[in-house]
Amino acid sequence: MGEFQPYGAFRQKGEHLKGIFPLFKRVYLATLLCLVILLNACEVSVALDLKPNIVLMLADDLGIGDIGCYGNNTVRTPNIDQLAKEGVKLTQHIAAASLCTPSRAAFLTGRYPIRSGMASSSAYRALQWNAGSGGLPVNETSFAKVVRQQGYATGLVGKWHQGVNCESVNDHCHHPLNHGFDYFYGMPFTLLNNCQDNKPPELDAAFQAKLWFYTQVIALAVLTLLTGKITGLVSVTWKAAMCFSLFGLLFFASWFSSYGFVKYWNCILMRNNNITEQPMKLERSAYLILQEAVSFIQRKKHGPFLLFVSFLHVHTPLFTTERFLGKSRHGIYGDNVEEMDWLVGQIVDAIDKEGLRNNTLIYFASDHGGQLEAQEGRIQLGGWNGIYKGGKGMGGWEGGIRVPGIFRWPGILPANTVVHEPTSLMDIYPTVAHLAGGAVPQDRIIDGKNLLPLLQQNIKHSEHEFMFHYCGSYLHAVRWHQKDSGALWKAHYVTPVFHPKGAGACYGKGICPCFGEGVTHHDPPLLFDLSRDPSEAMPLSSDTEPVFHAVLKRIEKAVGEHRGTLASVPQQLSLYNIMWKPWLQPCCGTFPFCWCDKEDGSVHSL
Repeated sequence: MGEFQPYGAFRQKGEHLKGIFPLFKRVYLATLLCLVILLNACEVSVALDLKPNIVLMLADDLGIGDIGCYGNNTVRTPNIDQLAKEGVKLTQHIAAASLCTPSRAAFLTGRYPIRSGMASSSAYRALQWNAGSGGLPVNETSFAKVVRQQGYATGLVGKWHQGVNCESVNDHCHHPLNHGFDYFYGMPFTLLNNCQDNKPPELDAAFQAKLWFYTQVIALAVLTLLTGKITGLVSVTWKAAMCFSLFGLLFFASWFSSYGFVKYWNCILMRNNNITEQPMKLERSAYLILQEAVSFIQRKKHGPFLLFVSFLHVHTPLFTTERFLGKSRHGIYGDNVEEMDWLVGQIVDAIDKEGLRNNTLIYFASDHGGQLEAQEGRIQLGGWNGIYKGGKGMGGWEGGIRVPGIFRWPGILPANTVVHEPTSLMDIYPTVAHLAGGAVPQDRIIDGKNLLPLLQQNIKHSEHEFMFHYCGSYLHAVRWHQKDSGALWKAHYVTPVFHPKGAGACYGKGICPCFGEGVTHHDPPLLFDLSRDPSEAMPLSSDTEPVFHAVLKRIEKAVGEHRGTLASVPQQLSLYNIMWKPWLQPCCGTFPFCWCDKEDGSVHSL
């Protein structure tokens, strides 16, 4: 038995142990901190392992300056602004094209549209008809295909504008169901003024002029043939002559009657492969799209699911329901924007009410900038692109390609965060593939980058060094993110000719052209530093910028390297592919009198 130690002796020994406690405390706190970090990392890992639901919302023709969180104080967008407060806002989010069809092709595939043949070398840079044969090629792999392979239910509600058929009316080769979507409800084409009564036609006048020329040629050939047959100068049978004459008559009837039937042939709604409305009733289309989006969320809430909500708003003819009509401070366009914002809020509320808030990535953007030429008298019907020059269809000017970009994923992405790095709509492809646990195709070039590290602030800089800005198949501009210096150079090789009137658009020409007399070629290129001059107002020169020639030399090298990656592919927007073809016309009823209404008669208004 040890010797008894008096209290004083014990206290004296304790003095020697006193220095051990602070060390123990520090070790304890450090261990606790590591544990917290580890648990937090595990939470993120578990969240990703659970395969989050993904809701992508894309507006049509919305300008970056139309949204409150991007500086607008005349149009109310509280729901979109709230998404930005709860998530990450991108200030340099770039579309791969300034026009619908090519931009959306790039969004779906993560690739520049020129790689898939969705970039035109003619004046027609978007699909013109539901009955055209062009569209997103069947060998392209959309993000919907990638995530579906990982067990996701996939749905598209709203606008498609990537084609329908190839060779027959029922082959549906370009249809959403053939590109990875399990469910489709919406408009296979896009809104046109023709979809609404008492609006001026929106079809290209030059296109109509060409058709008139072709019809005259065929009429002349038919007349010559019949005259030759009657006079005996042409030795063909009457059967052959009459067949050729009938062909000419049908050509005339089909091509030119199409301009009177545009509303019936282009303005339709489909559910999967079936037409539900022909023509569509614009006054209830917003409600139907909202109803379908919410219904998909409710049906697939046990997940995982990907829902792409492709709004018809805010493309002309700007049909706005009575609830929002005349309520904004920015006329009919502002009314339409505010209605779309309400639709966004309803979809977000449906996600939150189903308990999916913390396991759903929400994304909101626009396919390109606002259309400056959209006017009715002195009333502006197109969007506002903020401080950025140009707009829809204008090649590489910032106003046509810089769009809003907002992500929300509570607990995974930091709230109320702003990212000023260059990002692209094409980045959605690899980001979505990563979140779903899939991989991007390895047999082709994917131009998008996974955004998750940047959104989570794990890296400081975007993975994009160079971005190439096409107008159709013509390279108009290139940006270079020089990360070490912080400079953001932009070189314009070609720019559209502006007419400085009103908003400063290509008045009298419709959408600005990509080539010909409507553009200006620059040698040397116009050079801007967007980090100092985001409005592209002050082009640099060798006199004002010491590294002027060095920057252009580096950009030119990047252009050469980029062009070396391009391969020849079939042109989906060739004149033949965009022509209206009677045998490809989706029709509910007896052609050419296509009409049906299969929607529920109990549809409510907004």
